[in-house]
Formats: sequence, C-alpha cells, structure tokens
Amino acid sequence: MFNLNVTEHDRKVYETELKNFLPKKIIDFHIHINKKEFESWGAHNGGSTWTDLVADEMTAEHLLDAFRQLLPENEVTPLVFGGCLCDIDTVNDYVRDKSREFGFPTLYRTSYDMPADQLEERIKAGGFLGIKPYLSNCPPYLPSKEVRIYDFLPKEHLEVADRNGLIVMLHIPRDGRLKDPVNLAQLLEIEENYPNLKLIVAHIGRAYSKEDIGNAFDILGKTKNMYFDFTANLSDDAIRACIEAVGTKRLIFGSDLPIAIMRMYRITENGVYYNVVPRGLYGDVDGEPHMRESDEEDITLMYYEQLLAMKRVAADLNLSDSDIEDIFYGNAKRLLDDMNFSL
Repeated sequence: MFNLNVTEHDRKVYETELKNFLPKKIIDFHIHINKKEFESWGAHNGGSTWTDLVADEMTAEHLLDAFRQLLPENEVTPLVFGGCLCDIDTVNDYVRDKSREFGFPTLYRTSYDMPADQLEERIKAGGFLGIKPYLSNCPPYLPSKEVRIYDFLPKEHLEVADRNGLIVMLHIPRDGRLKDPVNLAQLLEIEENYPNLKLIVAHIGRAYSKEDIGNAFDILGKTKNMYFDFTANLSDDAIRACIEAVGTKRLIFGSDLPIAIMRMYRITENGVYYNVVPRGLYGDVDGEPHMRESDEEDITLMYYEQLLAMKRVAADLNLSDSDIEDIFYGNAKRLLDDMNFSL
C-alpha cells in the first residue's frame, strides 16, 4: 500500500529548510506509478530489493495527493512511468490512460526482447516521450553481476529513440556503478552513436557514495549531450562532482517516488550505502544489506533528505538562484519543449 504520513517534524523541515530554497515551479522527472493488483513482469535479474519494503503501489491519485502534502507551496509537474517489476503491457496502458486524464508527460517501460517496430508503434500511439528500460528486464540466463547496458537497452531500441529524438531514462547496471569501465565505455558509445536521443543517466549512475564515482567524471565531463538526474541520490559528493563536471544545465531533479516516502537518512561506510530507518517501521530488515535500524526520533523522509543534500551542495558551490531554477525546473522544461510537450 501507499502510506504517506507527513509528521510535524517533516512539516518543520519543509518550512524552515526547503520552502525558501526551492523554486515555485518544480518538475519531478523520475516517478513510478502502478497499482498493487498489477501482475509481476515475471523473472527478474538483479536490482535492489529494499525498495519493495516501502510501497507496493502508487496510483496517479496518490501521487497528486503526495505533492500536496510534500510540497504544499510549489507547483509540481511529474514525469511518470510504470513500476519496474510490473507486467509491462498493463502498466504502460495505465500510464498512458493517466497521462490522458491528468496531462502527465510519460515514458514507456520497455522489455529487452520487444521488436523495435512494435516499440516505435506503441510509443507513438500512446503519446510517450521516450523509454525507461530497467536492468532486471534482461535475458534471465545472464548473471546479474555481468549485465551490460545493451542487454536490457538493445541497439535496436536506441535506434528508435535516436530516429525520433526520444528521452532515454537509463538506470545503469553492475556492481561498479558509475565508475564501472564497461558502463563508461557504453555510455560514451551511446553519446557518440545516437546523438539525437536525449540520454538521462539516472541516479547519477547509482553513485551513492564517494567511492562509486572513481574517475567517471574525468571521462563523462567531456560529453556534450547526456544529462544526469540525482534521483534517490543523497550523496553530496556525487551531486557536487556531477555539477563540477557538467555544470548545472545537465542536472535534473527526480524523486523516485514512491520509494522517496521512506522515512530514513543515509550513511556510507567503506563505499557502501546504508539507509537508516526507524526500528520496526519496515518489518524485518536483517536480510537487506543496505538497511539499518535506529531508535532515533525525528527521522524525516527520503524526499526531503534528497532536497537537503542538493541544498548543501548549492551552498558549497555558491550556486545562483538561476542555477537552482534550472536544476529543479528549467532543464527538464527545455527537454519537454524539445519534445513539443506543453505544460
């Protein structure tokens, strides 16, 4: 179920820390919607499991109510796509229908084995602005640690995206995360070979600790086209490194709702991230390698923790109000304008 409970402490965080930092208009460019009754896609290969503890659904109506509670004095536009583990046809139809009802911009959840002509037809028929492949949707015989970008985002799909100037929201695989040399090589290939698509490297390449960055931005800082979102990324180091490498015109805000309603803060130890959550709130977490429990009071929401991380980096780098407006609104708005999508 989707259970957002905004506390007095949360409201204080928003009022005292965030309200005057955030621009009035925001585009949240990375949101999953689905219903809990949707069937699972089937076999999965890799991907985090702690996310399953937070919510098993978030409908479009839940989303709109969440914005009213989380950002009561901001005008928020979501870019939405289906839940990663849902049956793809069902969830894409749901996203399409809710886009028509509420005017959301949307991305199409892909399956690695979908014929390219069928993918192109469905994107155009449904009014989708691009695609959202996911690393667990790949040939099931592949060991999860060996999955490469092209295993779940085949070149035939990239050709469709390039031909139509589509957005590609990419969650990269592999234990090395952003610094993995295979990931870096394939990101550069996509940049070079498909210049007309709009590539967004989600979660700053899953660089959730300083150690995940490596020399990635020495390489990716030379790119011209690819964007990054800092969705579900609470690492000051990663956000700062991204801005220092590519500037503020290629960084985009996304929350990863519904997991962003998790009550938590994040720490890292020896290059590994841990979500620290109130004891017992998410059941038995002993088997989750990225979860820890605490008896602390007044732990706020992941949504706010991510915004606070961006606020710290903005102060550290002396970003201007215009820079902040670009990150939270302007950069995404220009992408939507390029797609002829009117807000």
